[in-house]
Amino acid sequence: MKFFWDNLQKPFFALAPMEGVTDTVFRQVVGTLASPDVYFTEFTNCEGMLSKGRDKVGRRLIYSETERPLIAQIWGMDSDAFYKVSKLVVEMGFDGIDINMGCPVSAVVARGSCSGLIGNPQLAKEIIESTKKGAEDASPRMPVSVKTRIGLKNITTEEWIGFLLEQNLDALTIHLRTQKEMSNVPAHFEELAKIVALRDKIAPKTILIANGDIMSKKQGRELVQKYGIEGIMMGRAVFHNPFVFDESVTYEDMSREERVKLLRHHLEIFEKVWTKDHPLSEKDISRSYPPLKRFFKIYISGFDGASELREKLMATMTLNEARNILD
Repeated sequence: MKFFWDNLQKPFFALAPMEGVTDTVFRQVVGTLASPDVYFTEFTNCEGMLSKGRDKVGRRLIYSETERPLIAQIWGMDSDAFYKVSKLVVEMGFDGIDINMGCPVSAVVARGSCSGLIGNPQLAKEIIESTKKGAEDASPRMPVSVKTRIGLKNITTEEWIGFLLEQNLDALTIHLRTQKEMSNVPAHFEELAKIVALRDKIAPKTILIANGDIMSKKQGRELVQKYGIEGIMMGRAVFHNPFVFDESVTYEDMSREERVKLLRHHLEIFEKVWTKDHPLSEKDISRSYPPLKRFFKIYISGFDGASELREKLMATMTLNEARNILD
């Protein structure tokens, strides 16, 4: 069966799943500025989706039809929960399911989740099998992929990536660092040569996506040409340039007025999503505003007076306060 992965023009470029960042608001902002070829949701916990807190956890899976193709990324420890949530994801109309085996946060890894699964191949296999079964038992069947790293404490590319390729995945994204390295060392791009050789030998139909330290489409194309991968995933690059997926725009040359206009645009989408499309209570909106501030530096930088303006914006507590300062 062919999936959207097979129909993407190669190389393709994906927006990375980022905790507290790539919710539907930010994906819509990026989409209106410079759309990637593939979107991913924030990490969504399987056990949480089956708990009393489902409504809150489920906000991570809210999306608009402008965000296509869109992959739901899920994580957890209970293989049965992966089965149930995979069926739910299919019913919700996503384009694919991605299993998070790459998040390096210590508290998560200590529980054995995400990149902690690198040290537990048996559980990783059970989770993949359960996710596949859930995707197959629902209709229409959905592709299953994994995002991971090249090792836990040390680089174990052959063992770990080779193991994952044996699971017959539709796609595999590799952040080219170990869990221990977090983002504190340069990505090990040289490991891509081993990974491609393993893929060609074990699972030639699995699509490979590189992630980590890739800051432009030009750099991504160079990696594709050098190593023979199919896709590039960029995350932090979008904080330096929200137009990173559109090379025709030179963001660094944008004026203060243009950058302020972009922040206004972001605030407008935030308000539309959480007060009109998916209304939150006033209490929940007030809780959602402080995390919004992490995006201010994307737009309010690179011009005289930016740091002073950003300092004032960071002291705000509501959308209206931010707008008054921008006015």
